Amino acid sequence: MSDQTWVLPLLTFLPLIGALVMMVLVPNEAESAHKLIALITSLATAALGVAVFAGFNYDASQDLQFVVDQSWIPRIGSRFIMGVDGISLPLLGLTLFIVPLVMIYSLDHIPSPGNPKAFLSLILILETGMIGTFVAQDLILFFVFFEIVLLPMYFMIGVWGGPKRQYAAIKFFLYTLFGSALMIVSFIAVYFLSDPQTFDMRALPTAAAGISSGAALWIFGGMFMGFGIKVPMFPFHTWLPDAHTQAPTQGSVILAAVLLKLGSYGFIRIALPILPDAARQWAPVIGVLAVIGIIYGALGCLAQTDMKRLIAFSSVSHMGFVMLGIAAMNDIGINAAIFGMVAHGLITGLLFFIAGSMKERYHTLEIKRLGGMLIQAPKLGWILGLSTMASLGLPGLAGFWGEFPAILAAYSPAPGINEGLFRTLMVIAALGTVLAAGYLLWLFQRTSFGVPNKEFEKDPEIADVSVTEWVSWTPMIIGIVVLGVLPALVMGISNPAVEAMTTAFGFGG
Repeated sequence: MSDQTWVLPLLTFLPLIGALVMMVLVPNEAESAHKLIALITSLATAALGVAVFAGFNYDASQDLQFVVDQSWIPRIGSRFIMGVDGISLPLLGLTLFIVPLVMIYSLDHIPSPGNPKAFLSLILILETGMIGTFVAQDLILFFVFFEIVLLPMYFMIGVWGGPKRQYAAIKFFLYTLFGSALMIVSFIAVYFLSDPQTFDMRALPTAAAGISSGAALWIFGGMFMGFGIKVPMFPFHTWLPDAHTQAPTQGSVILAAVLLKLGSYGFIRIALPILPDAARQWAPVIGVLAVIGIIYGALGCLAQTDMKRLIAFSSVSHMGFVMLGIAAMNDIGINAAIFGMVAHGLITGLLFFIAGSMKERYHTLEIKRLGGMLIQAPKLGWILGLSTMASLGLPGLAGFWGEFPAILAAYSPAPGINEGLFRTLMVIAALGTVLAAGYLLWLFQRTSFGVPNKEFEKDPEIADVSVTEWVSWTPMIIGIVVLGVLPALVMGISNPAVEAMTTAFGFGG
């Protein structure tokens, strides 16, 4: 595919070019121009992504396609390598899908203190980091993109966030930076212990096969911390509720829809294939922490009084199902994890959009002060209803196919993993779905049923869904329904690549 080597670099850096144009060439006062450039840039990137999807060979989704491999930093043996396969393509698609919708929503929802130029530029820089992470095939290149997303999100929370934004931003930054420090140490260790020494993720599964089991366990532990904090897994999750609660709506949507997936993707793309034997030994730890996260996140939701904080804790619970699928290390589990990432991105992203619009209308997200939304803003209420049903895993909607196969995968984990333990985890995880129904139905009932609170009974600001909200939310609603009915749209792409990986490293079934 030598004639297509330009596609992925252009796809990755096009948002960054758009951000630079806005920062250098367009004055601060031209707000409309900034919004237009940001929207056109995100749509052009999505259009280029459609070309990637159209040119992708789905019969060979286990093979890397659109590969670019150029010299980059020869001094340390790092190359500029990009490529997509069936594992990264669904997540690349999710990123290209979400960012234009965020831009459309931002047309009339720039948070205080304004400054569309800086706000929209940061979103475009974030998009470059997210796309780059999903297409990078060199450990150092992966790390660079993985870290690029840190600063834009820090500023989005710290400048445009809520009353406790500085605390939330610093906590987010320090937690993820700590994990990244351990992760880069692990990458360097893999490089020095592999034979031949390389950062090439395509060659490392073979090159790293000679690493001693003791060293591999420690190296996997470093990756586990780096990726686990980003997911975030219990007990590294405490930065997430603060970051979500204080972040502006667009920041919460991007954080929930894509940024959390960088960690779980790192497990599937890097940690499992490069260190399969260490992964087997770490599997019980990952599985137990995943299930604790499912139950803890659900119980945390039941204790919340703020709607955004409740949705944030639900992310801890839902990402627990993703990590349970990864810990099972079989075909069903890893496919469920990839599907679960896409489904969670659509559903929780939509929930945060709705929460942001409710905050604009009611000026509060305190659940006990809300109510009667189906009377005052019925369309908004019904969209919230659909989102909660999808989030609790109702069959026929996308959330079901992220949770049910992950539970199923735990019944028969990969060879060499404690079957009895994982069957126990399967039962506990299934109970987590009951708790999810409890807190989500409680949220929907408290905010949407009954009569409006006297405080907002005659408030003229309580309008129903606006045009920009319809345009930015409708594709997500369609995606949630379509993937619920046709899960093969994602699993059909990911399964050949997952099967090739599990077969190559003996995870099996």
